[in-house]
Amino acid sequence: MRTLNISLPDRLKSFVDDQVRERGYGTSSEYVRELIRRDQDRQTLRGLLLAGGASAPTQPADKAYFQGLREQVHSADRCATSPAVQGGEG
Repeated sequence: MRTLNISLPDRLKSFVDDQVRERGYGTSSEYVRELIRRDQDRQTLRGLLLAGGASAPTQPADKAYFQGLREQVHSADRCATSPAVQGGEG
């Protein structure tokens, strides 16, 4: 693991120390790593949302769309629980 030294004003250092203590982090490094991971996740989500917004529209996500999804799930459940799939006779 590589080391990164960060200089913080007293007010921010106190804030980090409080967060470490109050939120159960072992060290300030753990807290900062968690913040960085969350920022990476947020940037990934933002990219996905922008890509989705820029993509061509498909069918609307209306009542019929969700009913079709439910039917697919129920059909998959029935196939997974049938005796032939479970190794029984059928």
